[in-house]
Amino acid sequence: MLRTPSPDGLRFAFGTLTVFPVEVTRWDREAARAGMLCAPLAGLAVGVTAAAAGLLLLLLGAGTLLAAVATAAVPAVLTRGLHLDGLADTADGLGSGKPAEDALRIMKQSDIGPFGVLTLVFALLAQVAALAQVYDASWAHGALAAVVSATAARLALTLAARTGVPAARPEGLGAAVAGVVPTGAAATVTAVVAASAAGAGAFLGAYDAVRTALAVLCAVAVAELLLRHCVRRFGGVTGDVFGAVAETAATTALVVLVLG
Repeated sequence: MLRTPSPDGLRFAFGTLTVFPVEVTRWDREAARAGMLCAPLAGLAVGVTAAAAGLLLLLLGAGTLLAAVATAAVPAVLTRGLHLDGLADTADGLGSGKPAEDALRIMKQSDIGPFGVLTLVFALLAQVAALAQVYDASWAHGALAAVVSATAARLALTLAARTGVPAARPEGLGAAVAGVVPTGAAATVTAVVAASAAGAGAFLGAYDAVRTALAVLCAVAVAELLLRHCVRRFGGVTGDVFGAVAETAATTALVVLVLG
């Protein structure tokens, strides 16, 4: 059973996953566990801010494409681009085809290789295209998509930090949060987020309730496939892998929301 989010958990989640001015006062495993369980709340805040940016542009007379660009840009700004950087680095590591140790060394380099560039371009194009399409449907659909995708992205982080998923390196944020979340708690958080998404979608209709919940579940399912592949290739997770998992979940959620 989930407890009320602790102040330390909220500080850890917002202080490590966003640029919101929150000071992280504890870095121990207990705080990390609470923080990763609170990760979807940080995603909710990011998503609401992204939706507000998109809606403001629409209110000022901008088109849906520009609103979609702003909505996709806000999460990048609020995470200092770390999740996108992690996506690019992970793509370079996987694309290199090298053994785990060499692939991890490639991922630590400051430059971005061709696999990383291509992955970033196509992921961002997919996000913007999907957001533009849902904004074309209505401003409410666009705002809901922004919130759901950002929340699903951080839910994927909760699942990636569950017990049994090892760290690939002994240092870094990946090692600090790897394996801290009990599997049962991660499953409960997933159910809560999916049910909440369905409830929000229900305001737009029964079909939207089902599609929104499905978007969350598909997002974490695809992110799980990437996570397992990374664990096989690298021997565990890193901070870059966490970023890649989050961006994969966000993109998948948006794609599902425009299908059908």
